Amino acid sequence: MVGVDHVLEKLSTVIDPDLKKDIVSMGMIKDLELKEDNLKFTLELTTPACPFNSEIESDVRNAIGSLDGIKKFDLNVTAKVMEGRSLDDANSMSTVKNIIGVASGKGGVGKSTISLNLALALSKTGAKVEFLDTDIYGPSIPLMLGIKKAYMEVNDNKLQPMISHGIKVVSFGFFAEQEHQAAIYRGPIISGILKQFLIDTNWSDLDYLIVDLPPGTGDIPLTLAQTIPITGILVVTTPQDMASNVAVKAIGMFNKLNIPILGVVENMSYFICLQCNSKHYIFGDGGAKKVSEKYEIPFVGEIPLNTSIMKGSDIGKPVILENIETANAFDSTAKNIAAQCSILAAKIKDENKTGNLK
Repeated sequence: MVGVDHVLEKLSTVIDPDLKKDIVSMGMIKDLELKEDNLKFTLELTTPACPFNSEIESDVRNAIGSLDGIKKFDLNVTAKVMEGRSLDDANSMSTVKNIIGVASGKGGVGKSTISLNLALALSKTGAKVEFLDTDIYGPSIPLMLGIKKAYMEVNDNKLQPMISHGIKVVSFGFFAEQEHQAAIYRGPIISGILKQFLIDTNWSDLDYLIVDLPPGTGDIPLTLAQTIPITGILVVTTPQDMASNVAVKAIGMFNKLNIPILGVVENMSYFICLQCNSKHYIFGDGGAKKVSEKYEIPFVGEIPLNTSIMKGSDIGKPVILENIETANAFDSTAKNIAAQCSILAAKIKDENKTGNLK
């Protein structure tokens, strides 16, 4: 007769492809019940955006199917995002499991477009996601969301984010009295505004907070790194050597600040000709992959050059909600980023266990 130990032994052969650990030791099997020949349990995945969720579920079903004596099997699949940052030192943002900064070495690489569409892609999977636009001088997110006239309210001394396309958004663009009003501030004031956005906003219980950083290595990225523990940085570049060479400077800054690099994503990677249906590498080929290999950081995705991306940004309809082909690229990239967050979270969990044993 099959026992619980037999079931767990068989399930321990199922390995999470990202974490490289079996699902039993990772605590992903919950509420296991075995009554005679009836088995049921919950498979709790590390994120709803994991690229291998279907594969893991299939491996679990195959493992149980190889057991003799199980006539009825009831599997419930859920997901609980792991904490990829230390919350002990972040009491003011203790409801946010992962903070992902999106950075670039230079402007014009489509960083804000990438940030917003990735946030929406993560939200599509069922994850709880909110968005912070930290570009004080040139906030473009309100335009991309189609929010032209909106003002953030303050309740109980907390900023209340705007809601658009199912996610909450904070941007300095919501504070401008006129659409083209310039923000003329020195560095210390800019840093103070960012700290207010981080500390004095009514953030929800979140799986992921996506932070769109301004280009370069100036005050805002530095203030973010020094104000609050963050999970890691996604670096955006384009295929040209010029862009990838500048992206390396952003990587260098965050390495000095001991902030993990979640990966590099290549925007405007290629163009698909509608007539011949083949890829054309208009701006060169493989710039981000070269950076990934040289600095041993994950290459998490490539986003094609597509006019629908530009049009969507201009009319306030992000491309991931409109264009299926391009949406697939963002979906894949978002899942890879979520996987990197889970890998970091597992590492933190292991380090905490090791520390407790000392």
